[in-house]
Amino acid sequence: MSLNPDLTNVVPEAIIDFLEKNESNFITMWQEQTIQDQADIHKEKVKENGYLMYALIKNTLLDTVTMDDVKHLAYKVAKERVEANINIGDFVYNVNIGRSILIKFVLQAGVNSNQLSIIVDKINTKFDQFCYHAVSQYTEIKNSELEEKKLFINQTHKDKLAILGQMSSSFVHEFRNPLTSIIGFNKLLRTEYPTLKYLDIIELELDQLKFRITQFLHTSKMATIESPKEIFILSDVLDEILSFLYPSIVDSDVLIFTDTDAKINIEAHKDEIKQVFLNVLFNSIDAVMQRQKPREIHLRCFIEDERVIIEVSNNGPMIPLDVQETIFEPFYTTKELGTGIGLFVCRKIIEKHSGELTCSSDEQKTTFRISLPFNKTHA
Repeated sequence: MSLNPDLTNVVPEAIIDFLEKNESNFITMWQEQTIQDQADIHKEKVKENGYLMYALIKNTLLDTVTMDDVKHLAYKVAKERVEANINIGDFVYNVNIGRSILIKFVLQAGVNSNQLSIIVDKINTKFDQFCYHAVSQYTEIKNSELEEKKLFINQTHKDKLAILGQMSSSFVHEFRNPLTSIIGFNKLLRTEYPTLKYLDIIELELDQLKFRITQFLHTSKMATIESPKEIFILSDVLDEILSFLYPSIVDSDVLIFTDTDAKINIEAHKDEIKQVFLNVLFNSIDAVMQRQKPREIHLRCFIEDERVIIEVSNNGPMIPLDVQETIFEPFYTTKELGTGIGLFVCRKIIEKHSGELTCSSDEQKTTFRISLPFNKTHA
């Protein structure tokens, strides 16, 4: 049965008088039931907004409210909730508490059922509109803030990388030339005095220093000149690297276990791939040094799903789950004297070779897994 057309827009003056007389009671009852954070910087405005919403509903019943009025109040409250950094769920809960209390008040006003239905419908509609616009505006502001933070973070990373590039160029220029001279003179000494002690150790230390400098070189614009890709046996390169690292392995008292397929070859920039393996193995040695013996590193190389897989595992401390991806970010390091660029450069090199570098870690072991394309032509 439809409502009497003559009553559809009629709100008796008695209900308005009733609401005006009970305004303070409504605000008091509402505040007692709302969720309020003492850290809210706008907590004093919550009561004020309650009065404004109450007035909005009274004017709604008098048909003197426009949609702009609703949006104005909704946007004001949304902005304050964002600034207060309050959970939007708490805000929605408080709005609906106000709705429930207001309808209970209306039910006590003594209006007939037809008029009551019209009044409750108007109240619900206005609360729904207010809540929708407030939450929408809140979400829009929050999203805008997130975008600004993302842009800031991205720009900060770019700025840091640009500074690092400038530092790397200067670093390489200042250190590489004298280092090359020292390496050359060391080779002359080996030729003239083949039995002279410690020349092998000096050469290994110089090579490691050269490797560290090369790390910085790959982060600068100077790393634009590349050697061509070549096809090489993977196990030969790994054996060469282990031989190079032998002093560090012995000094750290680390046990190295290898399981590599001597038939596997890849096509890549050999020096860059060597840099990745060196860096990952250096990190593994540093990791196992944090635990008691036995200190173990396991190196595996195999074919899986037509990909070359290299796994370097160590029994050092577990890397927390939230850090396992962060360690590949530039400038992130857990080492006291670390630069935070080693693994970042490694991942960039592997990705440039259409590969993938990942990390997994638990209480038993930490594994760095490198996946590269399998060279079927020369298999």
